[in-house]
Amino acid sequence: MSTPQHIVVVDDEAPAREMVGDYLRMHGFSVTLCDGGRSLRDAIAKQMPDLIVLDLNMPEEDGLSIIRDLKQRSQVAIIMLTATASAIDRVVGLELGADDYLAKPCELRELLARVRSVLRRSATATVAAAPAQSAPADDNRSRVRFGTKWLDLEAQSLQDDDGNEHPLTASEFNLLKVFAANPKRVLSRERLLDLANARDNEAFDRAIDLRIMRIRRKIEPDPAHPKVIRTVRGGGYLYSPSGEPA
Repeated sequence: MSTPQHIVVVDDEAPAREMVGDYLRMHGFSVTLCDGGRSLRDAIAKQMPDLIVLDLNMPEEDGLSIIRDLKQRSQVAIIMLTATASAIDRVVGLELGADDYLAKPCELRELLARVRSVLRRSATATVAAAPAQSAPADDNRSRVRFGTKWLDLEAQSLQDDDGNEHPLTASEFNLLKVFAANPKRVLSRERLLDLANARDNEAFDRAIDLRIMRIRRKIEPDPAHPKVIRTVRGGGYLYSPSGEPA
């Protein structure tokens, strides 16, 4: 019997976190409940979860600062929850690397669907990055140049020329992997979402642009004037190896 996937629910309101926790347990997940950033870090020190459901509006520590800290040192999937439904919170959270967003009070069935969707995307990225056991390692074929960095397809990591690793979310890795397989080809937003298995709810139609913006900050010599991942007006995006003309 397979081990259930582990989810940490972080909310300073006990009734809310217990309700979400009970519902997720009922659907087969292992759940840890935390009342804030401190207890979350204690829980992560014992076991890194597969996903975190995080309330943004907590008195002890702002949820956005928690996302920033977690994404700087891990690739754990995060779904944001907030009672304010603030567009600014949503955009900032996505830019920091959160994987999805839901306003409170949330419909538990929708939360469950989003949890499963984010976990599927993370699993897809992990499988895609796993080396084939029957094939010998080939460093040249497993590494792709993206501007100032190297994408290691086997290790699912982004590295600079000195070998320093730069954190990638699962969705960012999936997008870079799609670009690596389609150099010098214009890919529409719809096509990118399908190929990267990153389709979100209708409220996230522009999330692809936020992900591209995050990626550009990591790989472009000059993110304000991108040459590696170019915007094609009316078409989508194009990966130009080494920033050469399309």
